[in-house]
Amino acid sequence: MAIGIGAGLILLGVMGVAFLMKSMGSEDDLVSVGRVAPDFTASDSDGKTVHLAESQGKKAVILVFYPGDGTPVCTAQLCALRDNWHKIEASGATVYGINPADAKAHTQFSKDNRFPFPLLVDSDHKIAKLYGCDSAVGFTKRTVYVIGKDGRILWVQRGNPSPDTILAALK
Repeated sequence: MAIGIGAGLILLGVMGVAFLMKSMGSEDDLVSVGRVAPDFTASDSDGKTVHLAESQGKKAVILVFYPGDGTPVCTAQLCALRDNWHKIEASGATVYGINPADAKAHTQFSKDNRFPFPLLVDSDHKIAKLYGCDSAVGFTKRTVYVIGKDGRILWVQRGNPSPDTILAALK
């Protein structure tokens, strides 16, 4: 049975969206649990330099890769971490939010939501690529990593895990 050009284009569009959604959730490119976390240096929204290796031996690190500042799901995700900040600090961990937005956007987003943790600028997607969080179309894949004090990946999950789930990975 033949399909018309319009129907074919719609089918290709649907297939493209399905491929994009599948690739956004794929876990094939994640850094494996037990491996040493890739080191990076980045600027935060205040212009301070953050070097991941400096936390080794001192604090566990929660890396939160998220697509965009000010979007509903991203805001809710980071606000949930803010609302559980006392538990995160008590666990001996710190949080870094990471996406490609510039420092000005991060500063406003952080100020609007009173985040007690820094948002790191990854405009060239280098950090996202190191951690398997860069998509073929330029989006940052929503992913959370927990890195132990020894610098090794303790836990990783795509999506928006609850703060309690993230904290359980620190124990």
